[in-house]
Amino acid sequence: MLIRLLRTYLRPYTTILGAVVALQLVATIANLYLPSLNADIIDKGVAKGDTGYILTTGGWMLLVTLVQIACAIAAVYFGARAAMSFGRDVRSAIFHQVGTFSTREVSLFGAPSLITRNTNDVQQVQMLVVMTCTMLVAAPIMCVGGIIMALRQDVGLSWLMVVCIPVLVAAIGLIITRMVPLFRAMQARIDLVNRVLREQLSGIRVVRAFVRERDETRRFATANRELTGTALGAGRLMVLIFPTVMLILNTSSVAVLWFGAGRVDSGQMQIGALTAFLMYLMLILTSVMMATFMAIMIPRAAVCAERITEVLDTKSSVTPPPKPIRELRAHGELQFRDVGFRYPGAAAPVLNNISFRSTAGRTTAIIGSTGAGKTTLISLVSRLFDATSGTVEVDGVDVRELDPDLLWSRIGLVPQKPYLFTGTVASNLRYGNPQATDEELWQALEIAQARGFVEAMPGAIEAPIAQGGTNVSGGQRQRLAIARALVRKPEIFLFDDSFSALDLATDARLRAALRPHTAQAAVVIVGQRVSTIQDADQIIVLEDGTIVGLGTHDELLENCPTYLEIVQSQLAAEAAA
Repeated sequence: MLIRLLRTYLRPYTTILGAVVALQLVATIANLYLPSLNADIIDKGVAKGDTGYILTTGGWMLLVTLVQIACAIAAVYFGARAAMSFGRDVRSAIFHQVGTFSTREVSLFGAPSLITRNTNDVQQVQMLVVMTCTMLVAAPIMCVGGIIMALRQDVGLSWLMVVCIPVLVAAIGLIITRMVPLFRAMQARIDLVNRVLREQLSGIRVVRAFVRERDETRRFATANRELTGTALGAGRLMVLIFPTVMLILNTSSVAVLWFGAGRVDSGQMQIGALTAFLMYLMLILTSVMMATFMAIMIPRAAVCAERITEVLDTKSSVTPPPKPIRELRAHGELQFRDVGFRYPGAAAPVLNNISFRSTAGRTTAIIGSTGAGKTTLISLVSRLFDATSGTVEVDGVDVRELDPDLLWSRIGLVPQKPYLFTGTVASNLRYGNPQATDEELWQALEIAQARGFVEAMPGAIEAPIAQGGTNVSGGQRQRLAIARALVRKPEIFLFDDSFSALDLATDARLRAALRPHTAQAAVVIVGQRVSTIQDADQIIVLEDGTIVGLGTHDELLENCPTYLEIVQSQLAAEAAA
């Protein structure tokens, strides 16, 4: 998965990566040339007292060093540029892929996990790309070049490389193999902490209302402790790497000096060559250390790449048609034909044989007990889900054959849980129509019975709105969401229990103001209160996903026991109140 992800998203940057390899090659060659020059200074300059040779060779060393520094800086710059571009492209791909998901896929992964995959996971793979460009490219060049240059200095000590390099690789490899499962578990622990924290922040009012702060604190502490324990386990193993590397490096240095001293004493080797051999051995072991350090990052990046690829490879259950219809002749007509919906693996369908028709200028209301399938039915119109049987038609065309943008342009949806975005009142209202004028915004606010409280806010329509609309009440959020749908001026209005947070007087005023504004549109209202829906042109009564009643308020009172029971229960509740 990691190789496939890197190959796919680094392909546009092959030129930059080629430049990185070329620059790292030049920088590494320059780095390998320096010990030879140093050996010449010792053997041919210092040993013979030739000051001119020392200065000349020293000048060459300075020039080679400058070339090495310049190439290293340029390689790091281009490598970082390629890595940052890679991260940007992967994040963009995940974002757009998630944007195509239906509610089913979003629920499958969960919002916390999707956030982690688009931030932390991408960052881990991006860091691998950075380190590869700056370290891993240079490591094999330095290792191979160092071996060649060391053999040129003295073949007699080459057996030390045969011993030291495998020992270093084996020691670090043993540590890394134990770190892989910990890195895999760490990403799952990050997901868990993210999910718990998100739930607690979103449900802070519920937590305080039920005095569950201590329980939630313990729940977060448990998740945090598990993440900390996993991270500490990986950290303890990581801590062993550098002492192990330093032990092997220093032992190798002592061995070179110990065995090299005898060769120098016997005249088989010069002091400068011994110094150069020692430096080359250090470069070789350093390159091996760099490669093994990269090996630490690869397992975690591979786990993250699997999680990223899982999102990118997941196909939405709601797919756009291959040849979408982009023009419609009818206007404001919604029809369900024997529609059924079943979640994958569910024992029973959520909806079964739903058939009704709503036309422009008519209001269709849907009522039923909790879990009857009302919200699912509304979701099928906007293709948050797709019907598993039957067809949902907008203006005479199956929604699965319509161009998604055309479908959504015909619909004004006010969801059951109204959501406002960070910004201002105006920016939230213009979410439905970016070209709307201030006058149109105020008109929509007035119809939605929101003008009064918006005028009272500092800045009026430019008043700030917090994420999720948490700085306004539930009823104000609902009215702003209704105003947002009105600004869109759609042909089909879908109100999914959008009046539940309003008092009866505000509810009545809002519905009265809506009638003339929605006279040319089909209106579908999901409601819990009979008072909200009793004036509808037709009322659909749902029970266990099946229509058990269809007609006006008076007709249903006479021939639908389920509707009569709902009315009587609400009247009894009002009388008791």
